[in-house]
Amino acid sequence: MFKFLFDRDTWQEVYDSFSKNKLRSILTMVGVWWGILLLIGLLGSARGLENSFNRLFGDFATNSVFVWGENTSKPFKGFQEGRQVRLSLSDAKKVEENVEGIEFVVPRNQNRATVIRKFLSGSFQMAGDYPLLDQVQKKKLIHGRFINQNDIDLNRKVVLLSEDTYKQLFEKEEKAVGEYVQINSMNFKVIGIFKNGNVNMGPSTDMHIPFTTFQQIYNRGDEIGWMMITGKPEYDIKQIEADTKLLLKNLNRIHPKDKRAFGSFNLGKEFSKVTGFLTGMQFLTWFVGIATLIAGVFAIGNILLITVKERTKEIGVRRALGATPFEIKRQIVVEAVFLTLLAGVVGIITGGWILIGLDSAFGQGDDAAIVNASVSIAVVFIALVILVILGTLIGLIPAFKATSIKPIEALREE
Repeated sequence: MFKFLFDRDTWQEVYDSFSKNKLRSILTMVGVWWGILLLIGLLGSARGLENSFNRLFGDFATNSVFVWGENTSKPFKGFQEGRQVRLSLSDAKKVEENVEGIEFVVPRNQNRATVIRKFLSGSFQMAGDYPLLDQVQKKKLIHGRFINQNDIDLNRKVVLLSEDTYKQLFEKEEKAVGEYVQINSMNFKVIGIFKNGNVNMGPSTDMHIPFTTFQQIYNRGDEIGWMMITGKPEYDIKQIEADTKLLLKNLNRIHPKDKRAFGSFNLGKEFSKVTGFLTGMQFLTWFVGIATLIAGVFAIGNILLITVKERTKEIGVRRALGATPFEIKRQIVVEAVFLTLLAGVVGIITGGWILIGLDSAFGQGDDAAIVNASVSIAVVFIALVILVILGTLIGLIPAFKATSIKPIEALREE
């Protein structure tokens, strides 16, 4: 059935048709080239943005919400409005036990502390944390380790320093792990150095110490500053946030309609907005690219109609010599598909060069805006299939036009 594709005469006719009107053929192919270039370039750029976003948030449990206490705005059960709400460890425990869909609840505390080492000192934000924090907000350790359960159980005076804090307290390339620093006049052993992330969820943190040690130093007892709540992937984090606030209101005797008693930041909701934007961008890219491809393919169809008009006498001679209508149609469709595919392949190659340029210009370093801008082989294959289908469909129009003329009338054509 496809033997004609390997017939030398078939491709000789394609070449002759192309070479007779080189400029016109090239200009016609520009539309398809531009459409596939847009498709590859925009899809690759969208993938690069998605990769950058995933790298930025890859260490976070994105289906999370942060909740902290503020001031009440309504009187309730004998309490006046304006009462400051303080969360506790027991609140965190009851949230974890009673709110459906929760995977982790991480209580946290934070305060500013003065740190001294030899003749160097500074004021830094210090957080009291559990080892669980490293699972939901992974720390990129440069040296050492994170807080472990023994640190919690034994109220150890150990500390992790951020890279920036380390640079302020230690000389360049000086060993820090195993050394001691003074925090609020108490000696703490440095157990790790972590890299400052591009994104901080919650208040910025320069140092981490065991949660129990923090509570002991600042005499916080059961009180916590805020809690980070992570939901299971299949649960709606917005519903978890609403259920958590309602439970906390009941536990702390706060009016059910008080909207100011608790503050929150829903990372899952913000994350879904960004992923929705990226999905919309990819959809728009496919729409614009395919629409441009269709416009370009129609241009090829119009040019082939003109070519058929110019070749009317030639077609008449071929019909008179015994060529069937199917053979005439087949030849014109092959020319349409060839022009479409040639323009598409050039567009794919050009789009690839553009993506390589984008990656070279914007994809290097930790703060890269576009990371590994690329398209998959599957996308390239789908684009080529679309080109073949569109080329075939648009080639049928001039093909039917060519066979609609009777041979005797075609021979009379001047």
